[in-house]
Amino acid sequence: MAARVPEMLIAASCSKNFGLYRDRVGCAMVICESAEQHEVVSRNLALLNRLNYSFAPDHGAALVAIILGDKELRAEWETELDEMRDTMLTIRQSLADELRRQCNTDRFDFIASHRGMFSRLGLDKDSVEALRERHAMYVVGDSRINIAGLSGGRHEPFAAAVAKVLAA
Repeated sequence: MAARVPEMLIAASCSKNFGLYRDRVGCAMVICESAEQHEVVSRNLALLNRLNYSFAPDHGAALVAIILGDKELRAEWETELDEMRDTMLTIRQSLADELRRQCNTDRFDFIASHRGMFSRLGLDKDSVEALRERHAMYVVGDSRINIAGLSGGRHEPFAAAVAKVLAA
């Protein structure tokens, strides 16, 4: 992608992989078209950094280094990560299947092929609002849902609510 555009901003977070949500584990990278732009961007990023925090906490990064540097801890983390990945894939497939069954459409089959903790359902603003107001199902305004929040069979009532909203 970087070869196709003259400028690029890349933000990466490692917080989810290690459960370090409050520790700002990640990075921001910028590709600039010129040395002059690089200077401006560098100054702005430094200013933003100082406004947010003078010194970023390093205990999150230190914790990750400990885990990845120890064979047993790394193996345990990789096992937990594999288990969570499998759980997410199972929830995704179950949700896609249940939405197909409840809504009588393949409209949501894409959920099973997505990866990660979130998916956008492609619902309009009124449907999202109806899910919240009439069915107590929280969905972000752009119809993004937290897949992990649908574990333990919670995908079934969620699919039922989506079906009711779409049928209305």
